[in-house]
Amino acid sequence: MEVALHPMRLKQLLHFAASSKPNNPHFLFGRFRPSFIVRCCSSSPSSTTAAAAAATTPVPGGRNRRPSSSTNSTSDREAVRAIRIKKVQELRSNGFDPYAYKWERTHTANELQNIYQNLGNGEESTSESDHVSIAGRIVARRAFGKLAFLTLRDDSGTIQLYCEKERLLSDQFDHLKTLVDIGDILGAKGSIKRTEKGELSVYLTSFSILTKSLLPLPDKYHGLTDIDKRYRQRYVDMIANPEVADTFRKRAKIISEIRKTVESAGFIEVETPVLQGAAGGAEARPFITYHNSLGQDLYLRIATELHLKRMLVGGFEKVYEIGRIFRNEGLSTRHNPEFTTIEMYEAYSDYESMMNMTEEIVTRCAIAVNGKLTLDYQGVEICLEKPWRRETMHNLVKEATGIDFNEFGDDLATAKEAVLQKLEVGRDNLNKSSIQSCSSIGHMLNEVFELAVEPQLLQPTFVLDYPIEVSPLAKPHRRHAGLTERFELFVCGREMANAFSELTDPLDQRARLEEQVRQHNKKNAAKTSSEKVEDEDAYNVTLDEDFLTALEYGMPPASGMGLGIDRLVMLLTNSASIRDVIAFPVLKTQQ
Repeated sequence: MEVALHPMRLKQLLHFAASSKPNNPHFLFGRFRPSFIVRCCSSSPSSTTAAAAAATTPVPGGRNRRPSSSTNSTSDREAVRAIRIKKVQELRSNGFDPYAYKWERTHTANELQNIYQNLGNGEESTSESDHVSIAGRIVARRAFGKLAFLTLRDDSGTIQLYCEKERLLSDQFDHLKTLVDIGDILGAKGSIKRTEKGELSVYLTSFSILTKSLLPLPDKYHGLTDIDKRYRQRYVDMIANPEVADTFRKRAKIISEIRKTVESAGFIEVETPVLQGAAGGAEARPFITYHNSLGQDLYLRIATELHLKRMLVGGFEKVYEIGRIFRNEGLSTRHNPEFTTIEMYEAYSDYESMMNMTEEIVTRCAIAVNGKLTLDYQGVEICLEKPWRRETMHNLVKEATGIDFNEFGDDLATAKEAVLQKLEVGRDNLNKSSIQSCSSIGHMLNEVFELAVEPQLLQPTFVLDYPIEVSPLAKPHRRHAGLTERFELFVCGREMANAFSELTDPLDQRARLEEQVRQHNKKNAAKTSSEKVEDEDAYNVTLDEDFLTALEYGMPPASGMGLGIDRLVMLLTNSASIRDVIAFPVLKTQQ
């Protein structure tokens, strides 16, 4: 995709724009020989503009060479915008609306590529049924005297517009050359032709500017490099880098496949409140807002769990929700303050059932998106073939460190001494404070797992039977005291899913949640005021009394699972950062 530009200074461009008249529309194309090519709209990362490139780049081999100034500067951008606004005014003065109401399309670009794939080089299809109408954004352009070639991109792909002066009515060809810019959205009509070089084209008979673009797109060579700008102006990112839009198409397909999978198993989709009177279902810092009419604080939900369980109490047996979760915590390549999960609950089942369902969801999504169960993630080959490994946390820690936590009983001091001695061997940056601050054997087992085991779990692995201290909503293990029937799924060292045999005993649930609140408040009380400002854990936790009341009416035996959709999309699209799979991630507001 190319556009021919001219070695004029930006000052000259402005002069021509100001002095040109409607009856002399050749001020950009008629008098200058193109001397170099700029490619537009690529996936390469840096940002310049076609017009500014023409203004600042010297002719190859010319004298008085000088480094190009940044073509992304405000002055260059505003200069191009000023020129294009003049074109808008010219279109209106000639009776054309540069911002149309609609356009009747007969085909998409991809449909034409498929229908006419057997059309031979140099052939034209001229029957009445082969006259087509398409629409899309112009992403490249070349002009040669009485010929012009434009590349049009729509949601399905690209196709070339073959523009010949004799073929167009009146002065349309001159308007095409002088008033159409890269970035404009055009409607085009014509027959189908394949050029001698094999490029399928719409042989233009008429066109209309449907939307006049005022700002220049990034050029093909440099694209859009500023990562912050790519996330902040995702719309430009998707125009400049078509593969970015492909990621979001795959995301939509993954969510659709999740729905098909769980609904084929009899689950019903429900909706639960985003604004809640108490933030429950997880241990995380909530966002707080104030409702004026009610005169009270409300919290953006940190999980959908507790309201979905209320649905089980109410008589539903298989429910799920795909929804946004909000946590007022840090940003990283794996964390965004708002993210998407599916949570699902099934009455009369346990966590073994949810392991099978998790495998089914992930493998079906992988087939839907990639057509296979082997994939590459950031240089690591991942095999999703079932069945996946299932192992207890105790055994994985023993396998990785040689420490058997069953030997310590309740002797916390001996356990800390053994862990510090064992893990300091070959480990330079062991966070001793995190080990020393553990308040129980269960907390320490979980801490050692996160330090020594979790990063090594590259292939899909179900980690089973978590300590009761870190699993306040899970049912006690039916065979092992101090543990719960809980699993987490890890792939590439990252947690993907979390599931329990759900706790249904209302008295046990109340006692555990009250203990969680006591431990949290005790930890906060030990901190100084300055530490509380800096610490993400320095927030108040309250009981959801209504949830506890619901449990007292009786919830059937059940299993539940939550799966992070953003992380699943990262895995299946080989995306390194969570921001790459969220269309508009949270960013600090620019001043």
